Amino acid sequence: MGILSAIVLWPLAPVKGVIALGEVLQRQAEEELYSPANTRRQLEELQEARDRGEISADEEKEAQERILQTRLAPKGPQATSPEGG
Repeated sequence: MGILSAIVLWPLAPVKGVIALGEVLQRQAEEELYSPANTRRQLEELQEARDRGEISADEEKEAQERILQTRLAPKGPQATSPEGG
């Protein structure tokens, strides 16, 4: 049965490859999004913009909150809550 299933499933190999690639890309993006180094870099860039006078103190605070909320947000699709009631 192994040879028969291999022949039948052969056309699906590219689809499986694309799915695997998508999973790798998703994992990489999540690692980058939630990395402490990335968070630190974003906060440092925000502070530099504030020092240059490009943003106000209120804008800086709001942006810091958004960055930290992203960092502290639950990870993965299981973290989303169902809508409706």
